[in-house]
Amino acid sequence: MSSSHPIKSSMAVYRTAWIVTAIFILSNAATPLYSFWQQSLGFASGVLTVIFACYIIGLLLTLTVAGQLSDHYGRKALLLPCVGLAIIAAILFDQAHSIGVLMLARFLTGVSVGLVVSGGMANVVEHAQPHRKHFASLMASVAMVAGAGTGPLLAGIVAQYLPNPIHTVFRVEIAILCVALLALLNQKNQKLGGGTFKPRLPTVAKENLGIVLLGIAFFGPGITSTSFILSLGPKLIATFLSVNSPLVTGCMAFSMFLVAVCVQFAAKRYSSRTVFSLSGIGTLFSMIFVWIALETGSAPWLIVSALLAGAGQGLGQLGGLTLIADRVPAQRRAEANAVFNMGGYVPAGAIPVLIGYLIDFWGLSIGISSLALIIASLASLALMQLWRHVPKQSQTRTHGEA
Repeated sequence: MSSSHPIKSSMAVYRTAWIVTAIFILSNAATPLYSFWQQSLGFASGVLTVIFACYIIGLLLTLTVAGQLSDHYGRKALLLPCVGLAIIAAILFDQAHSIGVLMLARFLTGVSVGLVVSGGMANVVEHAQPHRKHFASLMASVAMVAGAGTGPLLAGIVAQYLPNPIHTVFRVEIAILCVALLALLNQKNQKLGGGTFKPRLPTVAKENLGIVLLGIAFFGPGITSTSFILSLGPKLIATFLSVNSPLVTGCMAFSMFLVAVCVQFAAKRYSSRTVFSLSGIGTLFSMIFVWIALETGSAPWLIVSALLAGAGQGLGQLGGLTLIADRVPAQRRAEANAVFNMGGYVPAGAIPVLIGYLIDFWGLSIGISSLALIIASLASLALMQLWRHVPKQSQTRTHGEA
């Protein structure tokens, strides 16, 4: 492998961001299609959330070591197997005829996403000129949420209007991933570490721990709220509308992540304190509207909740990634990204699974109300800590020059 430094330019930032987008299209493409698998394979809400949790488990296990591997062997060395595993996962989705295969496909998707959030996000930043680092951080964050929203929109449209939607969606995704692979093959690899690789649990240097925890405090509730929409939103839509509509589900998920993209551009010149405050408020009100939607049986209120959840995740993610890009040295940046994402995905995986089984045993109202209360409480605690300990005059910016 070449040890040359990566070519730094705006085009290189866009090319590396596309790799992130391609992986995240896969991550949520299955969302509008679960109803088809439920009909053919016959499983309840609890099993559905377990299938979703397989993704989180794969992601979390990968995050324990992926950042270190990326920092030691280089970004390209990590991203090649990342794209390869994503292609295998898409093939498994295309051919899934059992719950076990579906779980394996979700697990491999989680592994692939774990690799890309550890090495792929840092890869985007490191292909930018030094004075464009904030812009690259914004592009990395936008690439993630743009892909996460495009996947369910693509699947929803295909499921609504074309026959054999599962085969069509994942064969298109395989083609998208092959384009990402070609972009990656043209990239040089820079090995950052020396000596023998010794795996350990990911850590953050003491002087950087506070900023990573601050990011987690807002990214965690935000991504848990969007995970709820992705895993249980289709069931709620079907309940409220008395009909299964993959197009409505896909459009809701896409709109949620579109908001996550838009708010990041809108907030790029705000201080980190303001960005985190808006993230927490968005997540808190998202859960309030979930409860209103549940009490009124209203799909429009659920969609409002989804949009606010997207804002909460997008802003929390932007604030956390920007602080890491600004203050964590390059040789520890991927590991810090891994810890940041682990802190967000642990509640995003565990809480919806518990709620899924709570719904099966105690009903939709108790389950969803419990979920809303938990996430709202986490967001409220984060806001109280932020307003108590971070001074108003904090001038850390999340801006990025286009």
